[in-house]
Parts: sequence; C-alpha cells; structure tokens
Amino acid sequence: MRICIVGAGAIGGFLGARLALTGHDLTLVARGAHLAAIREHGLKLIELDGRVAVAKPVLATSEIREAGPQDVVIVALKAHSLPPIAPELRALYHADTMVITAQNGFPWWYFHKLEGPWENHRIEMVDPGGVIAANIEAERVIGCIVYPAADIEAPGVIRHDEGDRFSLGELDGQKTDRIRVLREALDQAGFKAKVTPRIRWETWVKLWGNVAFNPISALTRSTLEEICRYPLTRQLSRTIMEEAQRVAERLGIDFGIKLEQRIDGAEKVGAHKTSMLQDIERGRPTELDAMVGAVAELGRMLEIPTPSIDAVYAATKLLEVRSRG
Repeated sequence: MRICIVGAGAIGGFLGARLALTGHDLTLVARGAHLAAIREHGLKLIELDGRVAVAKPVLATSEIREAGPQDVVIVALKAHSLPPIAPELRALYHADTMVITAQNGFPWWYFHKLEGPWENHRIEMVDPGGVIAANIEAERVIGCIVYPAADIEAPGVIRHDEGDRFSLGELDGQKTDRIRVLREALDQAGFKAKVTPRIRWETWVKLWGNVAFNPISALTRSTLEEICRYPLTRQLSRTIMEEAQRVAERLGIDFGIKLEQRIDGAEKVGAHKTSMLQDIERGRPTELDAMVGAVAELGRMLEIPTPSIDAVYAATKLLEVRSRG
C-alpha cells in the first residue's frame, strides 16, 4: 500500500519504520533536523531488545502535497497540531483513502456516525471552528487507540520503549474489508493490531486515566507511581476520574472495571513521566485541551459539574503558558 505518516515523530516514526521495512511504499512528513537526518541516513529504529534496523522511505518531506494520493494516511501529530494542517491533507486523498488519527485525548470524530441526540456534535476543544471535520470526511476515518511508547533519541533515530499494541475501529463498529487489510498490514509489521467494535469505549478507558494523571504529573513533576502512592494525589486522581466517569456514563459508556483497578494499573507502570510532563519540561505545547479541556466541555454540554477537572485544567494551562516563555 501507499502509506503516508504525517508527523514522523516518536510514534509516527515507530509506525513508519516498521511499515517501510515490510515493503510498503512509505512517505514520512517531518521537519527540521529530524527530516534532514532521515533524508541522509534513513530512519533508524532501535527495538526493545536492542536490534537496530534502518528504514528507507520512498519520500521524506516537509511538504504534505509532495506525497500525492495515498491509500492510508496516518496522522501522528499531537492533537493541537491537526487543525492547522487539516486542509493540506486533501492533497493525499483518492476516493478510498483511509485516514487514521493516532493521537491522545478525546477524538474530534467521536460523535460522527453516533446515533442519538449528539450525532455530529463538535467539541470545540479538539476541533476549533470545525476545520478538521470539514477536511477529513467521517467516511474516511478509522479510529485508533495508541498504546506503545517511543522516543526520538536523536534526529533520525527512534527508540521503542514499550508495547506494540494498537486498537482499530470503524466509527459504526463494522468489521469492513478495509479495516481487515489495515490490521493485516500492521500485524505483518510486528504490531499487535486489534479490530474492535467498541472504539469509543476504548477511547474512554484510556482517557479516564489521562484526564487525571497527565495534568497532575505536569503540575507536581511526578511520575505515575509517585502520584498513585502519595495519598493526597491518589485521592485527587480519584476525584477527577469520578467526574470523568459521570460524563462518560451519561454518554452511554460502561467502563466495566473499577476506578481503583484503573489507578492500580497506572501505578504498576512505574516511574514513568507522562507525555504532558515531558512536554512541559521541554517547553512544548501540551495535549491539555484534548485530554482535559474536552472532558470539561463535555461536562458543560451535559450539565454535569466537573470542578476538579476545571481546576487542574486552569492551573496546567497557566503552567504551559509559563513553560513556553
């Protein structure tokens, strides 16, 4: 297949390297020193067991339009980076192009093809002005939940840190031929890809932890195990997650696991810095709006109070502004 990775950073580079190594016609969209290194030396992938492989994409570019029409477009940018480039993605489409947004937080497509009173509702925090929905038709979208962790160790070098699991789902829950083909491509590249009819449920299970642990870690400069083991921050996490749970349940989500189990699972991850803490430390924009602000917006929409979520959102927003100078 012709596959374009828009945002060949840590996760995008991890996906792109493995897919290129299995023979797909791969384009990587990157920028700066990372792009220059890929062009000169290829994209180096260091696996968990220390094995090193170098992938050679067909094209590495900073200009989306240079790639031409693709069979699959994987958008691996952070959520706040998608609206500005959404109109450019049209240069990558043919009639049957699939678009997979491999991003954290509440997805912009959540209410598309969702029967009920909120069908096609837009969440401003993740799709301001509706620019994403206007440029990525819902019919193209395949939902994706990302579980692996990876880092850009140096320009042109991706280190795989943890996991290789992805969940994929059609927005209407169908098991289509196209999603089967996509799953097979990921499986052949060494990933554990699962097709789920409940992509929104999985979105919430991951978001349930992110809405609490990410802002708390950024505010306290603490790892997951530190947050979960310290009584006061564990209680704060619990309070935030209870608010998020009430929002999710109003939307018909039954988590099926106990809140304490979810917190215990985060504690077992260990001394891990969340992505939001890493962004704050590096002076980068965070995914605060998609992870936390969107849940607060949903609360207002559903008339469910979210005071703790509102408080950590405000405090972390100021921290982000200050960390970026």
